[in-house]
Amino acid sequence: MPHAFLSDEWIEQAHVIRAEYRDKIPPIPHTVRMNLKVTEMPFGDGALDAFVDTSSGEIEIDKGHLEAPDLTVTVDYATAKAILVEGNAQAGMQAFMAGKVRIEGDMTKLMVMQTAPQDGSAPELAARLREITE
Repeated sequence: MPHAFLSDEWIEQAHVIRAEYRDKIPPIPHTVRMNLKVTEMPFGDGALDAFVDTSSGEIEIDKGHLEAPDLTVTVDYATAKAILVEGNAQAGMQAFMAGKVRIEGDMTKLMVMQTAPQDGSAPELAARLREITE
């Protein structure tokens, strides 16, 4: 059953999918501790705080913010959905060039993450996330 991207129900389903793939994804070779602030949310209080942490060798993604992150990325809801669900890196680049994506901190950490080769399960995992998104 599809849910609104980043709704509590969507996040719950994304955690289930992530747990299914935990042992199928190789260790993350680059360490990044990134806070993410999604603005212009169509529900809730209008913003969502989340984080990505690969310091354990696995990718951990959840709501909330990390203490002392390497960087903080602020992005609007539509751009976050285009990048994270639709896999549209071009939308992210266009949004960055238009000033819709703000990055504070060590931008090289983000660039290294983007250039890292995807493992074989990445397309399947992305397809699963699209299935749960309305």
